[in-house]
Amino acid sequence: MNHVNLIGKMSSTPKFVELSNGRKIAQFTLTTKETFLDAEGNMKSKKQWHQLSAWGRWVQVLEELGTAGMGLAIEGKLTSRFYKNSSGERRVVSEVEVNDLVIL
Repeated sequence: MNHVNLIGKMSSTPKFVELSNGRKIAQFTLTTKETFLDAEGNMKSKKQWHQLSAWGRWVQVLEELGTAGMGLAIEGKLTSRFYKNSSGERRVVSEVEVNDLVIL
């Protein structure tokens, strides 16, 4: 099963790209924060940055409301895609594809 749930804050304003077939994609970064106790019992926190992509109706929602710092709950799946950069090297991108989104 490929299922991802994230709750965090948008760390970037969404970037919108229109593909050659006319579909639009919204790409943005979400920051999550986890807290834990280290070996000495001290409270520590750690941030993670996640690349996300959204299609369909979520593009319109993010165009209208998406701003850096906004709290979001995301449900989606992990995807990977390949592309060639300007020098012809093959690159891999892994990101969370948004299936559902709740603004917090």
